[in-house]
Amino acid sequence: MARSRGDHEARRRDVSEAVWQVMAVRGFGGLTLRAVAARLGATTGLLTHYFPTKRALVTHALDLLEERTAARPRRPAGEGLDALRAALLDMLPLTEEATRSNRVWVSSWDHVLSDPELSDAHAGRYARSRDALRDKVAAAQALGELPPGDPERTAAGVQSFVLGLVVQALLDPAAFPPSRQIELLDGQLAALARRRPPAGSDR
Repeated sequence: MARSRGDHEARRRDVSEAVWQVMAVRGFGGLTLRAVAARLGATTGLLTHYFPTKRALVTHALDLLEERTAARPRRPAGEGLDALRAALLDMLPLTEEATRSNRVWVSSWDHVLSDPELSDAHAGRYARSRDALRDKVAAAQALGELPPGDPERTAAGVQSFVLGLVVQALLDPAAFPPSRQIELLDGQLAALARRRPPAGSDR
């Protein structure tokens, strides 16, 4: 009997789950058709129906990473600076789930940097995150909680700060436990709130 569309979609979800589990344990360096097949309890031949090449597998994995990150529960927040702080906290490895997700993100960088097309797509993912932060910065400025200036530039700065903090926390979790990550982020936001743009500049 031919498989129904529901069977196909269910199998695809199973495949995606296996891809995620391999990434969570091995990172992108351990992402292979053989590893996914072993996790799925299937043959590599079956997986070639979904991923005819290793690049197709990596592309799916990157899309899956973005989807999983977007679907993670978010902490409740108010408006303005509170919303910006909550969004930045959600990016940090403060929980086991967030730590796993960040490990996968960081392990993906080596793969995408060697492929211009994948690199462009990944840059787009970070740009979308930056755009969301920009809107929150602009809202905080409108409320008078942050000084006036270019919200895009401020968003790029806080995103860069948090990504650097992510790497340090992953490499040395003993030196950067959740409490210190939060303390450092709050210090960065407090410095932004006190900052005033140079005279004669709106930046």
